[in-house]
Parts: sequence; C-alpha cells; structure tokens
Amino acid sequence: MKISIRKARQKDLSAILNLVKELAEYEKAADQVLATIDDYEQAFREHVFESQVAEFNGQVIGMTLYYMSYSTWRGKMLYLEDFVISSNFRNKGVGQMLFDAFIEEARSKKVAMVKWQVLDWNQPAIAFYEKNKAIFDKGWWNVKIFFD
Repeated sequence: MKISIRKARQKDLSAILNLVKELAEYEKAADQVLATIDDYEQAFREHVFESQVAEFNGQVIGMTLYYMSYSTWRGKMLYLEDFVISSNFRNKGVGQMLFDAFIEEARSKKVAMVKWQVLDWNQPAIAFYEKNKAIFDKGWWNVKIFFD
C-alpha cells in the first residue's frame, strides 16, 4: 500500500472536516461538531492551524491538525488538536507514518514540546501514544468556556 504524507492544502479541508466528523462519531459526540467548511477555510487562510494529510490513491485517509502555542514553562510548543485515521485504514501503519511526520514538523519548527489530549477510555490511542513514549499528565483537568 503506497501512502504519501504531505502538508494539507485548501482543497483538502472538506476531507479533513469529514475525518473530524468520523472521529466525533467514534467518540460518541457527533452532534458536537459545529464548525463548518467555511469556518475551516477561513481559519486555514488566516493560518490559524496547519495540517498534514495521509493520502492513498488520491484520497485523504488521515490527518493531523495542529497549531503553534506557547508554554510559559518550556517555550514554543505545537499543539496537536486532532489526529485521525479513517477507520478502514487503521492498524496498517498509517497512523505511525502521520505521527512521525507531525513530530518531524515540530522539530523543524524548533519547539520545546508537543502537546495533545486523549480520552481516558480510548485504549487503542493510549497504547499508541505509550508506544511512542508520550508522557501522560493525569493530574490536570480540561477547562473550557463555550461562546454561543
């Protein structure tokens, strides 16, 4: 299977949004995806986020979506907002290829760290991150405020 990893382009945004929706469905939260393709397109044009995609036969089958952030303790960091492989392509090495490309992107940006979240019940993702020597900060709570 010939998989290519590349930086996302504007034309990939609908596929990226579809992968986000697939992830939300997996997480039993499909009704919580409120961002539209217009939101994605505007944010992409404004360089709010970057993305890499995994492609097979011209079809986007996976993606990482990330943005620059800052740790007051460590300095520049890259925040991995989402990392999704289409269900038909999981357990085929695509996730590792995409994750490795994300890590290389972080290194090329000379960040001090990368950071992301994982649901406590998502054992396949937890095992993947453990295999990649991720550190789990279990003492921190997620906090947010929604603006309607």
